[in-house]
Amino acid sequence: MGRFQIIRGFTLFELMVVIAIIAIVSAGTILVIPDSSQTALERDAQRITALLDSARAQSRASGLSITWHATQDGFKFDGLPQIKNTKTDAYEDLISFPTKWLSNETSADTSQILTLGPEPILSKQEIELRNSGRSIIISSDGLRPFAINPITEPVSNDVRIN
Repeated sequence: MGRFQIIRGFTLFELMVVIAIIAIVSAGTILVIPDSSQTALERDAQRITALLDSARAQSRASGLSITWHATQDGFKFDGLPQIKNTKTDAYEDLISFPTKWLSNETSADTSQILTLGPEPILSKQEIELRNSGRSIIISSDGLRPFAINPITEPVSNDVRIN
């Protein structure tokens, strides 16, 4: 009596197709997840660029010399237009600008001061933001708005003799 037992299961080809699909999906997922320190640095750079341009416009409109400088725990704008508070008789900034970075790990050189006006054409200015070993330069040529510039890696000048 020739009884054959039927074995049910997956073929090697079917298993390989499933493994390939899982590999493609996991690779796509890894590429989609952003690096948190780079994202935080880019957000802070975009924000400070907008704030610098806004302060520059305030300086031109008010005729006051506004400066920006980094502090140990953030940054500060000096020289903003002020208004007298009638309740406390103290002078307050007409527009209050933020003073903290979005990420606690973001920093800038505290010795550098940017002058934001009121002259329409300023000298070239730049600041370097740092976060977790990464950095971004924000600069203006004095005429155009501040912009985020990628840092280019230093090129090796190795001389090769053949």
